[in-house]
Amino acid sequence: MIHVLIIDDDLSICLFLSELLKQMGYAFKIANTAVDAQLLFNNHAFDLVLLDLELPDGNGLDLLPQFTGARQSPEVIIISGTGDLRGAALAFKYGAWDYVQKPFLLDEVSLPITRALQYRKEKLDTPHLIPLIRCGIVGESDAIQKCLIEVGKAAASDASVLVTGDTGTGKELFSRAIHENSRRASKPFIAVDCGALPQNLLESTLFGHEKGSFTGAARRQDGLLVQANGGTLMLDEIGELPLDAQKSFLRTLQERCVRPIGGTLEIPVDIRLVAATNLDLDQRVKEGLFRQDLLYRIRAMEIKLPPLRDRRQDIEEITLKKVHELSHRYNIANKAVSSELLTVLTSHDWPGNIRELINVLDYVLASAGNDPTLFPKHLPPEYRLSRLEFEPILQEKYNPESAGGFDKEEGFPTLDEYRNRLERNYLKELLNRAKADRKSACLISGISQSRLYGLLNKHGLPGFGSK
Repeated sequence: MIHVLIIDDDLSICLFLSELLKQMGYAFKIANTAVDAQLLFNNHAFDLVLLDLELPDGNGLDLLPQFTGARQSPEVIIISGTGDLRGAALAFKYGAWDYVQKPFLLDEVSLPITRALQYRKEKLDTPHLIPLIRCGIVGESDAIQKCLIEVGKAAASDASVLVTGDTGTGKELFSRAIHENSRRASKPFIAVDCGALPQNLLESTLFGHEKGSFTGAARRQDGLLVQANGGTLMLDEIGELPLDAQKSFLRTLQERCVRPIGGTLEIPVDIRLVAATNLDLDQRVKEGLFRQDLLYRIRAMEIKLPPLRDRRQDIEEITLKKVHELSHRYNIANKAVSSELLTVLTSHDWPGNIRELINVLDYVLASAGNDPTLFPKHLPPEYRLSRLEFEPILQEKYNPESAGGFDKEEGFPTLDEYRNRLERNYLKELLNRAKADRKSACLISGISQSRLYGLLNKHGLPGFGSK
């Protein structure tokens, strides 16, 4: 049985869609607010979501990443009366199936529903792929699972892939995983850091050179493009590639041949390109620092790697695995990892991502010496100090009037009473500071509109005006 979730505050639209779904033989549930939609989605499995953007307690777009990010993510059709092209663009960016504008005719909504569910059936009926060779990628979080799905898609084709993400997120590991799971796995995987190559040697390194073509060229040398022939060339930090080299490299991708510096003959090459960067290449294009035509060539597919702070549930597994690997590398007995250390590591934001975490674990092992178990005391001092940032608050004498707004006559509150009063007082002050502007309130609090409206409803506080 197909299950559909209708999210719309317009009762006439809900009635129309529910009658249509009945005729099509599908089961459905209806939510008129973002909060109700989240509750239904968390407690039921849906094949399709019909999502209105303008909800009384928030923007439907705030719900979209939650829907499309789920393991068995439903297909999503946006139904909106605003005609907002920017909203449509964001919807498609997050993987929505289609965008239907109100008012609509029967065929204008029934056909997208039929097509979306046909696609979903074909997708679910497709035999499971052979498990990926992970090449050292650790983690089971939803964020990493989505990236691994994209790796599988990339490995099945020869399309150029752009891997993006902050420094230290594992771009080379994912690039290697694409290669190892592709038909080119038995051929070379050549990785080069464009930012580390001296500019005067960059083109020679990539394209090769003939003997005597420049000072110091004592012999003929094949470039990395020729060395990667038949396999995969990974260009790390491709955003650092100078414009002159970009032009030459673009020609190589188009013509599939290389002319070494000082050479007269072109050498055919068959390579699969995987590029990686932590820079915003679209912004580099606007600044005139990166060729737009080259960006089109290298971004046939894109895999965006999440920062470690967005996949904290993977930190424990990464820590245990890396401690074991480092112990083996240093030929020392494997050490136990205390829950206290894992708590500290999980709470840290890790601006340097996995690379920073591994460096810290290296320090922890050295600091522990012969100790059999790793504790927070083995961390570098600056990481231990980060735990103490909020301790002065805990050391202050409890004052019910200032902390939670309780009268002395009420006695000491329960934890739930204390938490609810603090939450309510925070929201009241937030409304005051944001001057009843919902965007400002979300920016100050760091929470989504749907979450904010849910909290306001919970505490019976007024919402926002038309700002």
